[in-house]
Amino acid sequence: MSKITGSQAIVKCLHEEGIDTIFGFPGGAVIDLYDELLDSDIKHVLVRHEQGAVHAADGYARATGKVGVALLTSGPGATNGVTAIATAYMDSIPIVVFTGQVPRVLIGNDAFQEVDIVGITRPCTKHNYLVSDPKELVSTIREAFYLAASGRPGPVLIDLPKDVVASMMSFPEKKPIKMQTYQPTMEPHPGQIAKACKSCLKAKRPVLYIGGGVILSNANKELTELAEKLNTPVTMTLMGLGGFPGTNPLSLGMLGMHGSYASNMAVAKSDLLIAVGARFDDRVTGRLDAFAPHAEIIHVDIDPTSISKNVDVDIPIVADCKHALRAMNSWFDDSKQFDAETTRDKHQPWVNQVQEWNEKHPLTYREEGDIIKPQYVIEVLNRLTKGDAIITTEVGQNQMWAAQFYKFNKPRRLLTSGGLGTMGYGLPAAIGAKLAFPEATVIDVAGDGSIQMNIQELATARQYGAKVKVAILNNNYLGMVRQWQELFYNKRYSATIMEVTPDFVELARAYGAVGLRAKTKDEVEPVIKEALATDNLVIMDFAISREEGVFPMVPAGKATTEMLLV
Repeated sequence: MSKITGSQAIVKCLHEEGIDTIFGFPGGAVIDLYDELLDSDIKHVLVRHEQGAVHAADGYARATGKVGVALLTSGPGATNGVTAIATAYMDSIPIVVFTGQVPRVLIGNDAFQEVDIVGITRPCTKHNYLVSDPKELVSTIREAFYLAASGRPGPVLIDLPKDVVASMMSFPEKKPIKMQTYQPTMEPHPGQIAKACKSCLKAKRPVLYIGGGVILSNANKELTELAEKLNTPVTMTLMGLGGFPGTNPLSLGMLGMHGSYASNMAVAKSDLLIAVGARFDDRVTGRLDAFAPHAEIIHVDIDPTSISKNVDVDIPIVADCKHALRAMNSWFDDSKQFDAETTRDKHQPWVNQVQEWNEKHPLTYREEGDIIKPQYVIEVLNRLTKGDAIITTEVGQNQMWAAQFYKFNKPRRLLTSGGLGTMGYGLPAAIGAKLAFPEATVIDVAGDGSIQMNIQELATARQYGAKVKVAILNNNYLGMVRQWQELFYNKRYSATIMEVTPDFVELARAYGAVGLRAKTKDEVEPVIKEALATDNLVIMDFAISREEGVFPMVPAGKATTEMLLV
């Protein structure tokens, strides 16, 4: 068998995994690999900061369901990517990050641009590797892609010493990967499925509570079938939005700290909570002793460590969400105990009650003459895109307004940093999504503070023709922290006033993009229409109501029924 270089082996592995696009930034430790990429048909996207590379790979992965790939050099190149790796880890996103490392003989000698990136990222990766033997390079890469995508997905990092990448090696035949210490449970236990389904038949006030696992496992159709079969209201976490159609009459939208009144009340009054692919995050539960106090709890999750981690569960089901939901639907279809019409009729009074709450306390906001309300901007975006755009967000008020007022009817349409809450995520993630789906409308909903965290990626978007649209909800504040200061710190706005911000319209022009601005409500729709019709990267600057808040809001330490309303 003829031998090839480590660089050639890496590129061959990428082809083997079906990778057509990677995001990165070169450096001395990975220069051999960059040289090899010139002779391949893999598209390399040169970002302007390594954090942007990993966020873009993350956005690509969320939008496509495939594994995203980033390539970073050693030292600061690797550490610049850590925040984005942690972002992917918290949201269970499948990415593989290659980092350069100094030659093996120099490891531990404080060599130029040497850091222990394996040690640094151990807490925020699903797994990571330092390839210390050229013979293990190919098997390590194959294993990394398998780990990233299987079970509960997540980021995997491979640290590549420069001399390993330059070594000569054989390229072994690919074989099925078997790991004795890692065997995710895909299929649910039939006995647990039967218990769960029987509880569904007994319940009078059931609620389906779904998270990002439904989207990651592509289980949205099975979820919708179950909800409609049982006539059960559905509430979603931030990561679960789109896992159930937002315009379906059974949809309650998001629950938790900034969830809808109907969602939080439904969970509080339910007698059965069916959690699917969700992890009972503190932003969802509020005060734990007051969360779903009357409910029997079913929890479906592929990660056994998530079950009963935060909330005690009555019926645990360790399985892939798609397989578990399919099994539940089959049980009902085959069971003589289940009558669809009887069950729907039994749950209809509960559905009516939930809809009454929604009608009494809808997601809303107060109009103020010609002042632009951010919620209105999102409503217009939703209407003009017919709810079919891919929406990325930064983090803060902009993120919550997008989650509340854009109706996500399909999965993988909302790309947002949920668990880590990373400002600067939205723009590079939008680039990743747009390069994956060039014909799609991709919009980054941003704040004037968070957009500046990775605004340099406008150059990346221009260079690679990623004609995303950026909607900046500009209030000259770090808005979410300001809102807390207004409500709980007597309006003492410490370090939240953005006294100097760029002219975003002129900044867009400096990057060769199009800049548009709306100062009044009447200008919002024309600006959005022009942006959507423009065949270029566009920044829309909306001068919104400066002290607008995100409501409902559950204060820290309170029960989710103790909501502050508009």
